Amino acid sequence: MTESGAPQPVVSIAGVEKRFDGAGGRTTALEGIDLTIAPGEFVSLIGPSGCGKSTLLRLIGDLTAPSAGTVTVNGKTARQARLDRDYGIVFQAPVLFDWRSVHANVALPLEVKGVSGADRDRRVKAMLDLVELHEFARHYPYQLSGGMQQRVSIARALALEPSILLMDEPFGALDEMTRERMNSEVQRIWQQTGTTVVFVTHSIPEAVFLSSKVVVMSPRPGRIVRVIDVDLPRPRTDDTRETARYFQLITEVRESLRGKRAGNGEGRGVASVERTMAEGAVG
Repeated sequence: MTESGAPQPVVSIAGVEKRFDGAGGRTTALEGIDLTIAPGEFVSLIGPSGCGKSTLLRLIGDLTAPSAGTVTVNGKTARQARLDRDYGIVFQAPVLFDWRSVHANVALPLEVKGVSGADRDRRVKAMLDLVELHEFARHYPYQLSGGMQQRVSIARALALEPSILLMDEPFGALDEMTRERMNSEVQRIWQQTGTTVVFVTHSIPEAVFLSSKVVVMSPRPGRIVRVIDVDLPRPRTDDTRETARYFQLITEVRESLRGKRAGNGEGRGVASVERTMAEGAVG
């Protein structure tokens, strides 16, 4: 708890900058980033290509270090949080080992940690039940669809019960129908586990459907231009995607990306809603 009695943020970022030096000179990827993420939130990072949202995710996960500023996770440095295995990470590609079964892929982080065989098997079973793949435990990755492979990746990332799950465009390579199903699956898993999620996406509808908050970023150097609270009731279903408020929030995110503030959505008419649906995703 903080002095005010509020829960301690899971992630606290203050004054962060990230610069890269190369043959072409110095590139500033991120500048002046301040962000706090509360326990149990689902926060999406969205912005144009090259704005630094994946870099920001990597800073949280201690996969790279800030050039300036601080990143605190669970009240400690990002590096210590990584060493303490506070994270689970899911990338755009599932990164599964073809020669290991689904069960063995999910078991890998437990093996590395030295969890005993019986405890390891119980945990793997629980994770495969969670992602509804228990029937495929003895299958191999090449026998699964792309969406199923990502569910295995999510199960593996959750195997060590991390307090924070980092997801870097995990559904970017999937077709739209599979992507929508995976959105519903991730929402279900998030609600069952209570894990804090930081999610990178190019898709405005995906960000609105999944998130508690959408963090809108500017073109490089990436800055946070707005944080939008998503007040859609949960659980969110296919019917949620047909509501006026859903389309209003999509418009609000899109206009924030364009550097404008959306209105309250009144008087936009059918043509505006259809345009919102058609545009769908960012760059």
